[in-house]
Amino acid sequence: MDQPALRQLLEDLRGGLLEVDEAVERLRRLPFADLGDARVDHHRALRQRQAEAVYGPGKTPDQCRRIVAELLAEPAGLPVVLTRARADQVEAALAANPGGQVTASGELATVVWRPAPPRAGRVLVVTAGTADLPVADECLAVLRALGFAPRRLVDCGVAGLHRLLADLDEVLEADCCVVVAGMEGALASVVGGLTPAPVIAVPTSVGYGSSFAGLTALLAMLSSCAAGVSVVGIDNGFGAACAVGRLLR
Repeated sequence: MDQPALRQLLEDLRGGLLEVDEAVERLRRLPFADLGDARVDHHRALRQRQAEAVYGPGKTPDQCRRIVAELLAEPAGLPVVLTRARADQVEAALAANPGGQVTASGELATVVWRPAPPRAGRVLVVTAGTADLPVADECLAVLRALGFAPRRLVDCGVAGLHRLLADLDEVLEADCCVVVAGMEGALASVVGGLTPAPVIAVPTSVGYGSSFAGLTALLAMLSSCAAGVSVVGIDNGFGAACAVGRLLR
């Protein structure tokens, strides 16, 4: 439930369009609904203007199904997102909750129900390599759920910097850039030194042994000489998209 939905509920109650018992039943689900093995946070949209997301790893298909259903039962019509879901989790969630849009990249998928209406903001997602696409695709799916129409530049790493410079105008015109890179993570500093827009850097676990499953890229991005680059955790495309949503609110 978000602020407009809460205001509408109170207006309907005052105008006699809603019975007191029905209003109590709706409000009873605030601040959360207790499913026994999960407490679904319906109050989050009031606090943050964004509903709770469902993180797939560690959950059973049935848990994904029930949590998604509980979020969709909220009449506010906010986007519902299931992230990093296995095939069996996606199947269970969609069987009980049809209409979800699936973005599959690698072994995991992102599923979105009820994407938000279109919102302003030119968002660019840039990947260093093709191997970074699973993380970038998660970010893109969540950005679309939030109402953005992001653009994607693929395989623009510093080993062939001319590939990025070929689309320099897009970088310069963006309102916010997400840079997804593994290996040594240098692309974030390059983009951060070119654009006046906020840059969200996403280190990925792509790389050889000395990349330490993304730790090298993470530390490099945190040590960036380009002022103002913000960094999320390793492989956290979801978090990067949410950061864009807050920045361009």
